[in-house]
Amino acid sequence: MVDIEAALAHMAEELRPLLKRDPVMIGIHTGGVWVAQRLHRLLGLKEPLGTLDISFYRDDFTRIGMNPEVKASNLPVNIEGRHVILVDDVLHTGRTIRAAMNEIFDYGRPAAVTLAVLIERDGRELPIAAQVVGGHVRLDRNQHIKLGGPERLTLKIQEAGA
Repeated sequence: MVDIEAALAHMAEELRPLLKRDPVMIGIHTGGVWVAQRLHRLLGLKEPLGTLDISFYRDDFTRIGMNPEVKASNLPVNIEGRHVILVDDVLHTGRTIRAAMNEIFDYGRPAAVTLAVLIERDGRELPIAAQVVGGHVRLDRNQHIKLGGPERLTLKIQEAGA
C-alpha cells in the first residue's frame, strides 16, 4: 500500500512551484478535505482552505438519491481569475472531479485548476488526469479504497458492499 506521510510530502514538493501563483486550495468532502488540510499546512498557504460537497452535482444523483451526510460547500475567497488547487483522496472514474469542476465554475472562472490526489487508481470513465499524485494503486473492479481520518490518515482496501 501507499505510505501516506511520504505521499503527502511528495505532493507538497510537487505543488510548491505553484505557490508563486498565490493559489487557492479546495478539498472535496470528505477525504479530499482531510488531504487538503494536511497539504495546506505543509505548504503554509495563507488563504483559507475551501471545501466542496459535490452531492448535488453528481451525474448519478437521480439514481443514488441524496447523500445522508451532505455538507455545505465553503469557498471563503473569490476564485475568479485565481489558480485553484483541487484536492481529492482517490481518483478513480473521474466523475467526482467532473462534478467538483462544475461546482467550482458556478463560483467563478479560475485562471487554472491543478488536480492533486492522494491515490490514483485505474478505472477512468472520463478523460480526467491528476497533475499531482501521491501514489498509484491497482485494484480489482470490486475493490475500493477507504480513507480514514481526519487526524491520522489511513488507507484501507474494501470489497464492494463491505
